[in-house]
Amino acid sequence: MRKLSILLMLTGLLTLGACNTVKGVGQDLQKAGSTLEGAAKK
Repeated sequence: MRKLSILLMLTGLLTLGACNTVKGVGQDLQKAGSTLEGAAKK
């Protein structure tokens, strides 16, 4: 579970680094939140 959390955080950071607009940041954060929520439910 710890490795999965680290992987998700790194993926989120890479995604945030790739976006160019404030709107893109919001969308990236929403996707990361959804991914973490799905992992937490499992």
